[in-house]
Amino acid sequence: TDKSYFYTVSSTFEYLCLFHYFFSLSEAKEQVLANLANFAYDPKNMEYLRELQVPDLFLDMLTEENENFVEFGMGGLCNLSMDPGCRDIILENDGISLITNHLSNRREETVLSAVTTLMNLTTPATCSQITEPGIVQCMLRFSLAESPRLRNLASVFLQDCCSQEQVRQAELQMQGVQTAIGIPLPE
Repeated sequence: TDKSYFYTVSSTFEYLCLFHYFFSLSEAKEQVLANLANFAYDPKNMEYLRELQVPDLFLDMLTEENENFVEFGMGGLCNLSMDPGCRDIILENDGISLITNHLSNRREETVLSAVTTLMNLTTPATCSQITEPGIVQCMLRFSLAESPRLRNLASVFLQDCCSQEQVRQAELQMQGVQTAIGIPLPE
């Protein structure tokens, strides 16, 4: 196939439109998804990504069986979650629940993106859902992980998103329990 059309694209929006179009019919969905996730890192692209419904696409990827789709979708959401408009889209589409489900993912990158996204989504309105006891217990467990990245990120979550009382209550509930039920540590 002739790939010269990439060189005639005159704007970021047109380029993103091409990615979005090729995702819908391409066998290279992983590469397109990874590229969209990378574009989500730049705040200049947020309006375009919202217009192309890329936050919805990333949320949809969280229900896929393909672990690469999940990882790239979660990474894209992590990048988008700092933008207030994208944050609203994520929250309006049950994003907290979809993201929380991946705290038990076996891939560390997916878990790191999930924790970071939850931190970015924490507002006064969402705090009680994001810091419910099961999630706080999960973060306490992650704070003991061998991986310094996961251990440190979980510690930041506990310090920045949770009250001392929430952490204390979760610690009391976990006494004598070796694991957070259903949440294995990632590989």
